[in-house]
Amino acid sequence: MADLTMHAKDAIQGAQGRAFVTIGDNRYLFANLINLEARFDKTKTQVPIMGRVSKGNKATGGEGTGSATFHYNTSIFRELLYRYQETGEDIYFDIQVTNEDKSASVGRQTTILKDCNMDGGIVALLDADAEYLEDSVDFTFERFELPEVYSILNTMQS
Repeated sequence: MADLTMHAKDAIQGAQGRAFVTIGDNRYLFANLINLEARFDKTKTQVPIMGRVSKGNKATGGEGTGSATFHYNTSIFRELLYRYQETGEDIYFDIQVTNEDKSASVGRQTTILKDCNMDGGIVALLDADAEYLEDSVDFTFERFELPEVYSILNTMQS
């Protein structure tokens, strides 16, 4: 009988990856990142259909949102907020995330979040009880690219 379950080694270890932030001509390894999550949610419109009790759902658009938590040891994002405060110039940037667990058989996946824009952020932080300080930022993005995708697990193919 064929093995119909996923192998534990194919679960992607969360810390195995890298993220880069590109702001203008500067590209930074986001080495102080603790976690990042980006979502693309579809906007849907309900469509009445003659002869049916329930309505259908039609996708009519989408929205990209995200959040990141990182160690409080960079001023890059605060400087973007300060620049906006002082000049009114809103800065857009890209974030590239690569997941790569070398023990997994699926290879790696790279996602590029295009035209990210911060919703706001922490401008000052102190905490006498903290073992270390964490920073965070919520953002939107206009679109995403998938230049690298995972291969299909052998156990998923029928």
